[in-house]
Amino acid sequence: MILSATDFPLMEERYRSTYLNSISGFKSLALIGTQNTSGIHNLAVFNSIVHLGASPALLGMIIRPDSVRRHTLENILQQGYYTINHVHSLMMPQAHLASAAFSDTDSEFDACGFTVEDSGFPAPFIGESRIKLLMKYRQHVHLDINHTNLIIGEIIQIHSPDNCVSADGFVDLHKAGTLTVAGLDAYYSTIPYDRYNYARPGKSIESLLTINGAPDA
Repeated sequence: MILSATDFPLMEERYRSTYLNSISGFKSLALIGTQNTSGIHNLAVFNSIVHLGASPALLGMIIRPDSVRRHTLENILQQGYYTINHVHSLMMPQAHLASAAFSDTDSEFDACGFTVEDSGFPAPFIGESRIKLLMKYRQHVHLDINHTNLIIGEIIQIHSPDNCVSADGFVDLHKAGTLTVAGLDAYYSTIPYDRYNYARPGKSIESLLTINGAPDA
């Protein structure tokens, strides 16, 4: 199948959305936890979280156009904090339910059956999540090209299992059971293929999994 940009407008709307959301490949999967000014907790599924830098520790995420109310965007801008909660298999399919359009008077924690874990800030963790990050809002960029919103946050706290962090700082997401997503509704587990040493011209590439004694994928 070969398609060009002129073919996209001819596609049925839902087909086009599904096709273009999945063709970009596997993406990160997380539940974003926020709280509104009335103290009601909110959850939303996100697949657009990207690393922006390590010093300071910044992550970005894209929020769809605010032509309708976006509770996550509103809560982040009003409260200044949010959480990023990795999703594992025992959190499914409840995590997918969080993508439904609940009202701002409903708590997705209650609707999806997740436990509210206090972060000490106006943004709840998910008790069932194994890797979770507390984020402080730093910047909001409105993208004129399609009216989406880029939210940039700084990591101010990380919770992760001790046995999932190696001596060199590598976080083993497979060991933590973190899932990934393709498109908007297809969830996948991960199996390590390999990890390599830092690439330099003239230096051979070696498998760190073999060096560290881990079984080959």
